[in-house]
Amino acid sequence: MTVTRWYARPQGQVLNLRKRPRLASWNKATDPDQLRLREYLNDTAELLAPSMVVTGPWALLLEVGLPAGRDLLDAADLDNYAFPLAARLRNAELVSVWCAKRHVETSCVLVAPAHETPGPGTTYTVRTTASAQSKAYKEQVRAAVRHAAQIPDGAVHLQLSFVVGPHRNWLTLWKPTIDALEPLLGRTRPDREWHPRDGRITDLGLHVAGDPSLGHDVVVSIAAEPARST
Repeated sequence: MTVTRWYARPQGQVLNLRKRPRLASWNKATDPDQLRLREYLNDTAELLAPSMVVTGPWALLLEVGLPAGRDLLDAADLDNYAFPLAARLRNAELVSVWCAKRHVETSCVLVAPAHETPGPGTTYTVRTTASAQSKAYKEQVRAAVRHAAQIPDGAVHLQLSFVVGPHRNWLTLWKPTIDALEPLLGRTRPDREWHPRDGRITDLGLHVAGDPSLGHDVVVSIAAEPARST
């Protein structure tokens, strides 16, 4: 039986980032965005080096500070902040990644032991059989939440828990899964498929467990609710 795991938000003494967090970039390596991203990742990896001695399953927390005048619910997608840092720090024991955005001056980061917690009360679960890069994957995920009520306007707290086989990179599942959550988040425009209002997500928790019997299939459980505060 495939078991989904959920982990608590990491607790401990956060470290203030010395460089502003950067969104993922798919531009060429010499592009200024890529250069600034690498500079931020190198500096943050150095900042966290003493914390990376944690043994056993561990969790990463990134809290992104945005200016007071910035619309907290538009763009600045949290998976695009979390992905590059998690990819840089990741090892086999990284089982939970949390990311949040707030109207604060300073961004911070934390690495801590992962602590399993009971899952959210309401979840939607699907076993996908398609490549995560395909439209079929998104269609399978969307079907799992098709009849869910759309979350009212405002900030959203989203958690995704993946169960994967040994050959899956679970970090690459984040974006296509979130892209399929239009029934929960709403669409940016009626004519734009796979473009949910994911800027509304102000708290994001991502978790993983392994199950060799899945092969290349993925089980994903989805939990979303209005965020308690912004």
